[in-house]
Amino acid sequence: MLEFLDLLDLRGYAALSLTFGPGPHILWGSNAAGKTSLLEAIVLLGRGSSHRTTTDAEIIRWGADLARVEGRVGATAGSDTATVEIALVRAGAGSQRKRIRVNGLPRRSGSLAGVLRAVLFAPEEMLLVAGSPGLRRTELDTLAASLSPAHGADLATYSRALQQRNGLLRAIREQAAPRDQLRFWDEALLTAGSAVVNGRIATLEAVAGPLGRAHAEIAPSEGRLGLRYETNAPALPGESVREALARRLAETAEREIWNGTTLIGPHRDDFVFELDGRDLAAFASRGQQRTAILALKLAELDLLTEHDGRPPLLLLDDVFSELDPERRGHLVRRIAELPQAFITTTTLDDLDPGLRAAASSWLVEAGPDGATIRGPAPAMVVR
Repeated sequence: MLEFLDLLDLRGYAALSLTFGPGPHILWGSNAAGKTSLLEAIVLLGRGSSHRTTTDAEIIRWGADLARVEGRVGATAGSDTATVEIALVRAGAGSQRKRIRVNGLPRRSGSLAGVLRAVLFAPEEMLLVAGSPGLRRTELDTLAASLSPAHGADLATYSRALQQRNGLLRAIREQAAPRDQLRFWDEALLTAGSAVVNGRIATLEAVAGPLGRAHAEIAPSEGRLGLRYETNAPALPGESVREALARRLAETAEREIWNGTTLIGPHRDDFVFELDGRDLAAFASRGQQRTAILALKLAELDLLTEHDGRPPLLLLDDVFSELDPERRGHLVRRIAELPQAFITTTTLDDLDPGLRAAASSWLVEAGPDGATIRGPAPAMVVR
């Protein structure tokens, strides 16, 4: 449970300190007031990065050189109270620096999943079924890292190896480097890449049961929902994931040099939603797609809770307006079961009356000196 949140020069907030209790918290106000930025701050504490941008400098308030987010996570079974602090610094010439500390000690982003876990449901995720493969890869990798911090480390290692290998491929194409230099980065790519793929496949297998149950609860007459991993390096009989990747790299070597980029690997993989074995994106109505996405989010909640008995935070960014009354009802019931949840909305009318009655409501307003929040006293202090 998130007990305390302190922001300095983050997005539209100049300075803000909030104290939260258990249960649902509703952040409401007009568009662009700063509601999503609060959820972004919580995501930062749990992932070390934003879900809205890959450029940390965008998070720093205009005119400031440093942004800071601090949060205190309450003790749960198997874990003590922890304070997480993330500082983002403009370093000049378009560069930036990030410092992460947990209880005052330096940490890497991958370690944060074990401190604060959150399941985020945002409007852009309504495109998970039929949208860009990048959306689905991010969703899967976030869940995998929440279950195993090693996955985040493998993914970071793979990204660095991929960047270096792509640079070398371009140099080889321009005859500025010899081809035999590829061997080192091939090895690094294969080691980290096979670990990423194995982690993703294991995560899909782990979520299959909770997903089937959640979908059956929401839409019992629609068939069985499943997820299938799609790789550009499918293994032949008897091949391991690493062996399949190595074979495909060899098969595409000339094309990669010609294109100056790595064509094979988990950075181009995907997963598919299937309903009774059929690709859901090919035939599903918008309602069926939303049901599948909601089922996935509920399955993530169940899987993370089963993992070690610690329910994650649920972050809902203005998604109630996207759901019909029946689907809203399923979400409200799950919110009631959680120790804490954060919900944004532009109007309280979109929310279930029972949820509004049980929640702490915070009005978020934009202002000339930064966004402000008015909420249930004495739970809030604004500087």
